[in-house]
Amino acid sequence: MRGAPVRTACIIRRRSIDFVQHTSIAIQLKHIFSQVLAKEQDFSQNYKQEAGKMKLLITIVLVPVVMLSKVAMAQNNAPDSTAFSYDQTRLAKAKPWTSQEFQSDPNEFQFTIIGDRTGGANAQGTFTIAVDQLNLLQPEFVINVGDSIEGYSDDKAELNTEWDEVDRIVEKLKMPFFRTPGNHDIANETAQEVWRERYGTTYYHFVYKNVLFLVLDSEDPPRAAPEGIKDKLELYNRLQTEDPAKAKEMLAEFMSDESVVAALGKPVEFDDMQLSFIKKALEQHADVRWTFLFLHEPAWENPSASFTAIQGLLKTRNHTFFAGHLHYYDYDNIDGREHITMGPAGASFHHEGPGNVDHVAWVTMTEDGPEIANIALKGIFDRKGLDPELFGAYDRKGEIPNKTRNEEK
Repeated sequence: MRGAPVRTACIIRRRSIDFVQHTSIAIQLKHIFSQVLAKEQDFSQNYKQEAGKMKLLITIVLVPVVMLSKVAMAQNNAPDSTAFSYDQTRLAKAKPWTSQEFQSDPNEFQFTIIGDRTGGANAQGTFTIAVDQLNLLQPEFVINVGDSIEGYSDDKAELNTEWDEVDRIVEKLKMPFFRTPGNHDIANETAQEVWRERYGTTYYHFVYKNVLFLVLDSEDPPRAAPEGIKDKLELYNRLQTEDPAKAKEMLAEFMSDESVVAALGKPVEFDDMQLSFIKKALEQHADVRWTFLFLHEPAWENPSASFTAIQGLLKTRNHTFFAGHLHYYDYDNIDGREHITMGPAGASFHHEGPGNVDHVAWVTMTEDGPEIANIALKGIFDRKGLDPELFGAYDRKGEIPNKTRNEEK
């Protein structure tokens, strides 16, 4: 854990050494025991009697050593009792605090998920401010569910310029940032080429503290873009500053367009190569304690045959899905498994309702599974207190703050 005392680290190392020593002794004794059994098959009955005595002796020694090893392991996982102390003489009877144990399990960890930045990025730069706020929260890492650039361009230089801007923002984070590709990020072959040149594969996995994280590509293959989408995005983003009312009207017209409605209703496909990758990753990590899956489009809204196949691979294991794309927070429980669609972190609101919120999901991985808390970005502020200009980024009034917190420092 961050900032743990050196004394705690020493205790943990000492317990780890004890555990290794006990385990090593147990392994050596097991080896001797195996040799005795082998010799028992080759020698006379007299030797068998002697071997029987030796087996009994080894068992008498081995059992306590194994038990000590288990105790050492338990101590290694237990909270450090030296981290908390108080005046036991003065507080011998009653104590002004509850008796619950400290939340200091070394196997628990926290990470955050952040939604769409683009798809009509707001003029206030909410995503940029969110990065500062994530540094205040100090998760162990951050995962984005896609749409970091406006994209929909065939110009590599233009796409790289957009990604340069995103990278400058993300580089301010004090923890790892994992990317998920969205439809705006890899909308066409040119955009896919730029992604691979900069970030490698569009789908991957990693394991952290015996938890599997699968990042998928829901644009595999990418869908056909609505006609004139690039020009419309540029106009919409400009109107957000110049004429917010007209921008809102334009967005409503766009979202009701038949081609857009049809695209949103089309099942999300995954090609055979990605399905094979998913199957292999799950087989290689069959014993993890949980599996998280991240994709841009919530494929469960209108499942394709390929997504149904993915669900089949996950049927017997604990798992949770996270997606974005709709710019509106939504929660689904499907067959006892949580499927969460993130609200945006700077992208335009596409629907009316309580799901219109700029937020991050704060996930704590516990022994019993994930605890998930959604934190509205409007509710996070630093030690200096409330900043009216900061909150303008979340009120969506179309006003650009004159300065940010960083400029005040």
